[in-house]
Amino acid sequence: MGVQRRKIGDREVYPVGLGCMNICHAYGPPLPEDEAKALLTRSLDLGYDFLDTATIYGVGRSEELIGEALGHRRQEYFLASKCVLDVRDGERVLDGRPEAIKAACEASLKRLKTDVIDLYYLHRPDPNVPIEDSVGALADLVSEGKIRFAGLSEMGAEDLRRGAAVHPIAAMQSEYSLWVRNPEIAVMQACEELSTALVAFSPVGRGFLADPPADPANFHETDMRVRAFPRFRPEYYSGNLPLLTEAKAMAEEAGCSVAQLAIAWTLAKGPNVLPIPGTTNLKHLEENHRAAEVTLTPEQVARLDAHFAPERAVGPRYNRIGQATVTTEMYDFEKASG
Repeated sequence: MGVQRRKIGDREVYPVGLGCMNICHAYGPPLPEDEAKALLTRSLDLGYDFLDTATIYGVGRSEELIGEALGHRRQEYFLASKCVLDVRDGERVLDGRPEAIKAACEASLKRLKTDVIDLYYLHRPDPNVPIEDSVGALADLVSEGKIRFAGLSEMGAEDLRRGAAVHPIAAMQSEYSLWVRNPEIAVMQACEELSTALVAFSPVGRGFLADPPADPANFHETDMRVRAFPRFRPEYYSGNLPLLTEAKAMAEEAGCSVAQLAIAWTLAKGPNVLPIPGTTNLKHLEENHRAAEVTLTPEQVARLDAHFAPERAVGPRYNRIGQATVTTEMYDFEKASG
């Protein structure tokens, strides 16, 4: 029996997608161009068919790499990108005005070398623009045939419901992993009610849920994890390491790697959940893809739920600046430790 595919809108995709951020952005120097293109090509060859990128990743470079490497194989993959969050004059900006969204889409279409983007998300809410106006722009793009489905990213349940009142929201992208359980506060229920897929980014905890786990002492100076994600800071990181003891034991029991365990756990949380781990490593690319073949028992899922109870994580998910750009719900312990 093969791996069961999952739906975004009326399209079916392999349940584990590929996040295309860190090939050129965020966790250190970008991959050399030939290696990035080889990784993208290998992803399709392995059977990945859901690629997720954004305008801001490498300031458009991630989109360009996908277009250059895979444009001739466009019919083989479901393509997602994002707008609103961008870089102008070296500064990050949020621009959710309808005219800005439409201009961003045109630019993305050119970089991606395609006539249509399957799923186009608002990457972040713009506090100066009503969500209804921004989603209205996505609805216009659907009507014009430039995008197939509208999505939201890093927003709470209220924004999801407000947006869905204007136009169906096919997917909500949120950070979701054993280490980050925030969608369980309200977003997952709203997704179920609205038939919205939950696209889980960083299902491997930005490298924490691996064996060995990502070590902040070895991060490149340009790696944003310590700067933007407090759980990697020295005052919090050591307090999180004991969580991995049970994860390693459970992975051995399940006959998989810790990263595969983490991905399989997200898949077990609902048929509408689609994890999109990212990587720059071909071995990890294959390992992550095979995580869809790992089946956890309900008892194993319950044990992981209990061991990784939200309050056992030490430190907030985002720093104050990062949290201010999203409307995702927070746990009380995060508010207290922020």
